[in-house]
Amino acid sequence: MPQTAEKIQTQTYLEELNQALSSGTFIQIRRMLNSMPHAEVAHLIEAAPPKSRAILWQLVDVKNEGEVLQELSDEIQSQFLQQMDTEEVVAITEGLEPDDIADILQQLPGQVIREVLQSLDLQDRMRIEQVLSYPEDTAGGLMNTDTITVRPKITLDVVLRFLRRHDTLPEMTDNLIVVNRRDTFIGLLPLSKLLVSDPGITVREIMDTDVEGIPATMPDDQVAQLFERNDWVSAPVVDEQGKLLGRITIDDVVDVIREDADHSLMSMAGLDEDEDTFSPVLKSFPRRAVWLGINLITAFIASSVINLFEGTIDKVVALAVLMPIVASMGGVAGTQTLTIVIRGMAMGHIGRNNSRWLINKEFWVGVLNGVCWAVVVAIAASLWFNDTTLGLIIATAMIINLITAAVAGTTLPIFLKKINVDPALAGSVALTTITDVVGFMSFLGLATLFYA
Repeated sequence: MPQTAEKIQTQTYLEELNQALSSGTFIQIRRMLNSMPHAEVAHLIEAAPPKSRAILWQLVDVKNEGEVLQELSDEIQSQFLQQMDTEEVVAITEGLEPDDIADILQQLPGQVIREVLQSLDLQDRMRIEQVLSYPEDTAGGLMNTDTITVRPKITLDVVLRFLRRHDTLPEMTDNLIVVNRRDTFIGLLPLSKLLVSDPGITVREIMDTDVEGIPATMPDDQVAQLFERNDWVSAPVVDEQGKLLGRITIDDVVDVIREDADHSLMSMAGLDEDEDTFSPVLKSFPRRAVWLGINLITAFIASSVINLFEGTIDKVVALAVLMPIVASMGGVAGTQTLTIVIRGMAMGHIGRNNSRWLINKEFWVGVLNGVCWAVVVAIAASLWFNDTTLGLIIATAMIINLITAAVAGTTLPIFLKKINVDPALAGSVALTTITDVVGFMSFLGLATLFYA
């Protein structure tokens, strides 16, 4: 697969940085780092091994540290923040948006958070405390309190004069938020309408009242679905009484989507989504060892099933040769179904009203795949070992296991979600155990019946 221009550029930067580090020309590295976009600097730091990473961070100018830090993963953020005192944290957060400051503070111990908040002015402290009062995976934790609000009774001319008093508008401002005297959210005034409408008319005449505020307690994955469905650039966040708290912008939603994708991908392997590619050996070892241990337990369960049919395997050695085929096919079929269902759940497509239809559909997919590949494997096994009975046995076991894999792959994530267990994290391990046990049990059990 051809490399993208971004990947090639990153590799080029890394080669130049490594050469500069080897030669000790730190002035050149400092100049290069501080002339690059903050997101690219963060990407280079994440792509560097630990020793080089620490040097690169020290060469970033203090005025750029906050912007670079917020682009880093939580684990690397935490590593750098642990080495800072309160004054340094205050310095790097100066000028950042309240939601970005809140994200950084959540990586720190409670005592340090209190010290940083006490060092801020009253207005900034209140804004950040409001964001920190909500879990980081909710709309309230994502929101930015920097908003521009207007009243419905004023004219557009007054609004335009009000906007000209600002040096700049908050980033991603596509709408002004309309509120009443009690700061209750009423509607949105799109800038696209404001700029082309008669200055003499009032805000009430052209404002959009169809948009509802996002509840501050709404989970971030549901917020991302709303943005995707409505093509929003920004959206207001309200409390239970409808009072405006802040707004969420598309850049924060993109981060949520990326984190959810990382979570799903890494969880399938039993890993944390914040796993650092270059984390030290002693950190990576225990994280991976836990799920390897769990997998070992499930492997012993499958092996114990095989042990039940030891006598049959001794009599018909061909069973040992063909046995992995049944379990492997079931595992692949189950993983296909599991992946589709987990993706559907993440996108909000699967609920009570359609889960039965989905189970029925996957059941028949399992039947058709089972019959199709059962015929192929039956012919191959019969010709290979010159035994039609063996071909019939493995074909029947294949059908049983593929149907089981399809049903289990559909029902497992739905069940796990009901009991508040992450399907992406636990689903693959449970599914593998089911397909192995059913595959071995059906194949060896049928063999025992036919060859007894």
